[in-house]
Amino acid sequence: MDWVRDFYSTTGGWWGAAEARITDRDRRRVALIHAHRGNARPGRVLELGSGYGATAAATAQAGHTVTAVEVSDRADFAARFARDTAPGSLVVLKEDFYAVRLPGRFDVVCYWNGFGVGSDADQRRLLARIGDEWLTPDGVALVDVANPFVWAGWDGDEEHRLPRPELGYHHELYERTSFDPVTCTAVDTWWSATDPTQRISQRLRCYTPADLSLLLTGTGLVLDRITVGDRTSAPTASPGLPELLREQHEYLAVLRREAGRA
Repeated sequence: MDWVRDFYSTTGGWWGAAEARITDRDRRRVALIHAHRGNARPGRVLELGSGYGATAAATAQAGHTVTAVEVSDRADFAARFARDTAPGSLVVLKEDFYAVRLPGRFDVVCYWNGFGVGSDADQRRLLARIGDEWLTPDGVALVDVANPFVWAGWDGDEEHRLPRPELGYHHELYERTSFDPVTCTAVDTWWSATDPTQRISQRLRCYTPADLSLLLTGTGLVLDRITVGDRTSAPTASPGLPELLREQHEYLAVLRREAGRA
């Protein structure tokens, strides 16, 4: 996973001026925390792969005590948010969440838009840390999972993105998406028009809800519910849910500690 720090640092440099801000997406994520936790009382929240820190800041502004962990240079953008998080608080750690040591447990652990980096063994190792080290017994973990149905449909797609300096986008970029049906992995490749020989890619392992349930075996976590778009359901098929899974490139997995887990 040596590519992770470089990919997100480079793309953060391209897009940070435009995207390092709190938007409705961040506020919707806070609403999901409250909905799946069952209340809006202040609690301890851990956000993994926190990027620019916008969602972490919005969570703190809702009253929570937030610890955010981000390995790439995107974490440098979060300093501006840490100064304005009342009535809660925000601490940003520029560290690898596979190695970081954190005191205490958390009522909520979030991983927005990033799960699937690395192998199945890597995912299990992270999930085991969430279940065994970080989550309180009655806590909830919220994890965005890449949806293979949509990513497979994007195989071979290419995009040309022109600069929009009025919005903070200053680079002319190209993107190509491919999907490996054997490993169920999406590969998202980017390059700058000024240097087309230097290409960077992110690789995201995609999981159906059934595959995710199998992945969770032995991690101390179970799949409680999934949220697809605006619909929350049990992790079994229900009327309309297969169509939603084909429209959304990711779904939110709601995870809880396995009953009887010490």
